[in-house]
Amino acid sequence: MKPLRFLSLLVLLSSGASPFLLAASTALSQQDFDQLVFVKRHTYGANHYYTEFINSPWMPGGNLCVLDLKTGAVREVVPQLKGGVFERFDLSFDAKRIVFAWKASAQAGYRIYEVNVDGTGLRQLTFPQPDEAELVKNYRVAPLYHHGTDDMQPCYLPDGGIAFISTRCQFSILCDGSDDLSTTVLYRMDRDGRNLRKLTNSSVSESSPVMMPDGRILYTRWEYVDKGVVSVKCLWAMRPDGTASAEIYGNDIALPPTLLYGRPIPGAANQFVVCGTPHYPQNGVGTVIRLDVDKDIRTRDPMTYMTPYVDVQDEGGFVFRNGDGAWQQDTAGRGPLFKDPYPLSEKLFLVAHKPAGPEWKDPKGYGIYRLDERGTVTLLYRDPEISCWLPYPLKPRPVPPVLSAPLDEKLAQAGQAVCIVADVYQGLEDVPRGSIKYIRVLEQVPRPWAARRRWKGDSYDQQHAVISKDTHLGLKVQHGIVPVEEDGSARFVVPAEANIFLQVLDANYMAVQTERTYVNYMPGEVRGCVGCHEVPKNTPSSVSHRARQAMQRPPSAPGPQPGEAAGRRALDYVADVQPVWDAHCVKCHSGAKREGNLDLSGAPTELFNVSYEQLVPERRKKQRLDRALLGPVIGENHPKTGNVEYLPARSIGSHSSVLVAMLAPNAVRLADAAQAERARKLAEAHRDVKLRPEELLKVTNWVDTNAQYYGTYWGRKNIAHETHPDFRPRPTFEMATRLTLSPTDR
Repeated sequence: MKPLRFLSLLVLLSSGASPFLLAASTALSQQDFDQLVFVKRHTYGANHYYTEFINSPWMPGGNLCVLDLKTGAVREVVPQLKGGVFERFDLSFDAKRIVFAWKASAQAGYRIYEVNVDGTGLRQLTFPQPDEAELVKNYRVAPLYHHGTDDMQPCYLPDGGIAFISTRCQFSILCDGSDDLSTTVLYRMDRDGRNLRKLTNSSVSESSPVMMPDGRILYTRWEYVDKGVVSVKCLWAMRPDGTASAEIYGNDIALPPTLLYGRPIPGAANQFVVCGTPHYPQNGVGTVIRLDVDKDIRTRDPMTYMTPYVDVQDEGGFVFRNGDGAWQQDTAGRGPLFKDPYPLSEKLFLVAHKPAGPEWKDPKGYGIYRLDERGTVTLLYRDPEISCWLPYPLKPRPVPPVLSAPLDEKLAQAGQAVCIVADVYQGLEDVPRGSIKYIRVLEQVPRPWAARRRWKGDSYDQQHAVISKDTHLGLKVQHGIVPVEEDGSARFVVPAEANIFLQVLDANYMAVQTERTYVNYMPGEVRGCVGCHEVPKNTPSSVSHRARQAMQRPPSAPGPQPGEAAGRRALDYVADVQPVWDAHCVKCHSGAKREGNLDLSGAPTELFNVSYEQLVPERRKKQRLDRALLGPVIGENHPKTGNVEYLPARSIGSHSSVLVAMLAPNAVRLADAAQAERARKLAEAHRDVKLRPEELLKVTNWVDTNAQYYGTYWGRKNIAHETHPDFRPRPTFEMATRLTLSPTDR
């Protein structure tokens, strides 16, 4: 096999004493610090960027260290902990204390500790939960992961508290059929470890919180709401109390699939550095990218590669410029790789770096380097026996302002928040004013550990507890609809601490646009947005809120649509849609008489029923079924990479569906001429089929919410269990949103 020849743009110096002293003094002579804090740790060998704490081989050793740049001397800060593994850390604003995560043994969880920089005052801040042993007993799948709780990646807050990520939420990664992989979300606690509380509710993992100069927490949020499952791990920010969460960059950027370890660049407003990495297999390593979010954040324009000879152009693995300057794929990662970029300026960064040669997971392959704007690296320190990570200048830094949001106590006590939309037509292209009548409030529900399948057969397409066939992987529930005023404004109550996303509806309750992300509101929070598809520059001040019609009345409570007993309900195909087919369709589309070779009967199949499998596109088999009746349906796993681009109004849902255009020819005008003609012919052939408005709404509601089948994670789904008393239960809203076991769960 021809050896890889990677383009060398690097200045590599020996780790011996004299070259080290020369490199360090030359590389950082203009900086105002002479010591670095960093971590020694064998390279993780995880199979995904977010599973370092789950399935990396246990390789204890290393320490939290201080490097003297003048002498090259390295001091271990906590030698008494050298038998464990050090994860990530943060330095206090006065540079006197270090907060860090440490794992004592292979079957223990990471916990948060604090120590003085001089090594005194070591104390533990987080501890196992009282039911930790029971968690491990109930949820362990594989030998490497204890499957209890882990607390990691701490970050000092300007109010004296500490933010960190944790698995205490007890959520599972949605695209994990074995249910081995756990979600981490953001928490905070007081400096002494008390008053621990959850700040976010994401279904899939969040990571790497750091402070921004404006007082907000910057972090990476992985999400998929009707988007490719691996492509959106992007930068978000929020206040330290969890309010005002907002995208910084990357919500519709497919590649690199992961934007990790973001940090604001000092002295450069709205500029950040980030590590672009694959989804798998790796240790959070990749290429260094500078972001200028004054540019259009819906494009790649903000991105400047600081290491242009390394890229991530697919879900997994790396590409490197070879000696001829061409891109060469290398899943083993033998080219130059980077992690933990720390910006000293717009042009100069500290990095953990592996030169070309060893594989990405080489236990001792990474050292501490300086990186400049030309992509040139200069060695600062390497240990020939173990990798080095997270270089951090040991110097004081300004304390950001303490931000807080005025909270409505009455709302907070009710577990609610208020959303204000100034004008839904802002960013809603080619939609006539006055045509939007309602907003539908929806929620993506995380899958709890407690929904663990302790039997076989209920997994499908990486869904441990199956929800749909080839559409979305996370359970959706509905909270109801609220009115939109003539001027496009709306003001309404939403549940707090839930992953809320919205649809704007026309007079027929059909979705004109769907929000393909979510907002996690905090109890008592009141926040607003300008309209659809806004960016951070479009602040609420861009449109006067107070003058809007919705502000002249109390906020609306989400309520029912026609034919619904309540706005809050599970979205369940068998309960909602199958009765419509039974009443109007099966006489011609079932059994031996299957006109158009279409069977709309409700007979159960292995995991769904006949009509559902006939209607929903099949993306997994060689003989793929797609009658194109539903129109565009988002398959979050198909494709996993990409599938994130902005979709104009009416691109998905009822207004792009042949089925809906056939059933409601006066309400839908399909943009595609061929599909419109098909719908016209079908409507003529079905002119005697007359659905009541509430029946039509059940169908359009299902199409608009991306064709979900099951309305709950709970219960047994495989037909092999059809005699079991918990087989395919009829879900209530309470069942759908429940995150803990019930006495009826068997």
